[in-house]
Amino acid sequence: MNTADSQDLLSRIRVVLVGTTHPGNIGSAARAMKTMGLSDLVLVGPRHFPHDDATAMASGADDLLDAIRVFESLPEAIADCSLAIGASARLRSTEVPPRPPRAIAEDLPAMLAADEQARVAIVFGREKSGLTNAELDHCRWLLHVPTNPDYMSLNLAMAVQVVAYELRLAFTGGDVATADAAAPPATQAAVENLFEHLEQTLIDIEFLNPDNPRLLMRRLRRLLHRAEPDADEVNILRGILTAVQKRIGSA
Repeated sequence: MNTADSQDLLSRIRVVLVGTTHPGNIGSAARAMKTMGLSDLVLVGPRHFPHDDATAMASGADDLLDAIRVFESLPEAIADCSLAIGASARLRSTEVPPRPPRAIAEDLPAMLAADEQARVAIVFGREKSGLTNAELDHCRWLLHVPTNPDYMSLNLAMAVQVVAYELRLAFTGGDVATADAAAPPATQAAVENLFEHLEQTLIDIEFLNPDNPRLLMRRLRRLLHRAEPDADEVNILRGILTAVQKRIGSA
């Protein structure tokens, strides 16, 4: 799946925060979402929003805050979604078996790809008490982050970050975006020139005896072949060799 397709599918995943009491958590959740490519954030009955603390904690994810929609009830917030997933910190007595974020995330790409109109809501509850059983009744799947049983206190925004990370991993395959384009691979001729330069430099510093080279150059070839240097790296190595030769006056 290419990046554009992955981003399109991720845009159809909605994060719903129910009854948030601390506005800073709303901003932190927005930041967590944006770093992983999620953009649809919805609130149900927040105690304080809009709020300066939300903006401060968003750290640049202001576009998500500006697009937030606020609803009075959970059914309204998820009415247009094909699937609602309720996040719960506690394992409850329920007929719906809880699943970890990774297992849930792995099922969503195919589901969303099969239906262009489908949307998925992942619902998070209040900081202190989570979602009520009545609210969980509106969710077909139950998500549970497996934490240390001796200390299960996971901040709301942290929980959003964990789930958002697993979603990005599932939708992109773990591809890592890089800011700079990679240097082109070194040509065979450039690599051979490097080996010749290296051999001559080793002779110049009397590390290699040309009359009795043994297997030194062959082993160095294997070492550099394993490293697979690109064109820039080959140039750097040759620059070092040239500096060594200049230092000893043999260039």
